[in-house]
Amino acid sequence: MSAAAVESTGLGRRYGRQWALRDCTLRIPAGRVAGLVGPNGSGKTTLLHLAIGLLEPTTGSIEVFGSSPRREPKKVLTRVGFVAQDHPLYRGFRVEEMLELGRHLNSTWDDDIARRRLARLGIEMSKKCGALSGGQRAQVALCLALAKRPQLLMLDEPVSSLDPLARREFLQELMSAVADSGCTVLLSSHSLADVERVCDYLVILSRGAVQVASAIDELVGAHRVLVGPRHATGDRVGGAEVVQATHSERETTLIVRTNGRLIDPAWEQHDVRLEDLVLAYLRNTGTGTMPEPELAALAEEN
Repeated sequence: MSAAAVESTGLGRRYGRQWALRDCTLRIPAGRVAGLVGPNGSGKTTLLHLAIGLLEPTTGSIEVFGSSPRREPKKVLTRVGFVAQDHPLYRGFRVEEMLELGRHLNSTWDDDIARRRLARLGIEMSKKCGALSGGQRAQVALCLALAKRPQLLMLDEPVSSLDPLARREFLQELMSAVADSGCTVLLSSHSLADVERVCDYLVILSRGAVQVASAIDELVGAHRVLVGPRHATGDRVGGAEVVQATHSERETTLIVRTNGRLIDPAWEQHDVRLEDLVLAYLRNTGTGTMPEPELAALAEEN
């Protein structure tokens, strides 16, 4: 089996007595555009910082393309681009000077990539970073990360502070870059609409642990919404696992994981929306789904 883009086993990170991540086991296949979602405090930023070596695990291990970010930083950092939530740029530097800094710091730097993208976006090289709009700063940060020609691009809530137009333009630029380079992406986001728009793989973190890790089309295809007369339900209905149950005065609505099993025809069946499915899992933290190892390996080989 070839190396995954990101793979962790029993990964944990503690701050004092508080665990930000605990027993986090995860495998993200190379070539995916993976969305990382979860409530505040679920460990998303901690996971990204562990993956680039900014933090050291308290327990367990994490590897990027088969190498440890802490023990083998040169092998990892040359292959990874990172865009932080606050798009850190030197506000007194001109855009041109940020590119010059990038050239000095990165052996894989491709100046043409950054200049072409910035020219297309209409961002002037002579402008100081502190004079740019929020959307422009985000685009410059993305261009700097892409100019490293990364095999893995990690983004921590990169559009959370942007207006709708700037958010859309940033995501369009991101997908253009992925199409051009074929790099793996790990995108942390609170916006399920953004995840659904650009991602083909989903990781849900809840209470510092991985709750769901799956290709999005397989995840949605394995679940159904069932509607029927109100009655009490247990953990399973017709051989399917109940992820969420809601009740009105006369009806019961279920989100269930079928995995291809036949459902009692007495239930009215509907497709499930990704947003509803994610929220159902986050409400029921005791339920989770992960790909079987042999299926994950087969998907990566194909």
